[in-house]
Amino acid sequence: MHSILAVDDSASMRQMVSFTLKSAGYNVVEAVDGQDAFEKAGSRGFDLVLTDQNMPRMDGISLTKKLRENPQFKATPILILTTESSDQMKQAGRAAGATGWLVKPFDPSKLIEVIQKVIR
Repeated sequence: MHSILAVDDSASMRQMVSFTLKSAGYNVVEAVDGQDAFEKAGSRGFDLVLTDQNMPRMDGISLTKKLRENPQFKATPILILTTESSDQMKQAGRAAGATGWLVKPFDPSKLIEVIQKVIR
């Protein structure tokens, strides 16, 4: 079973994402912000990281950069799921090493479709 680290500072969004992913058969570990996610990623590997952009303590782009510095996460797909949709932010995400950029609100079936394309 593939394991996904779902990162969002909104409890309701984490719940919706987690429900969607678990319903599709994924094992989900939740993190409340980028710092929490980075700490959880330090203790185990994940098959995919799905992160919000705007969060306290560490945002999604900073989290992506820090994870990419770790050889364990060099090839792990990292998707940013956010309300941010500007080209400038998307370019910053790509430059940080993000695999993809998804805009909220998300369509559960589309989210699963994207994850199935990028996860190994």
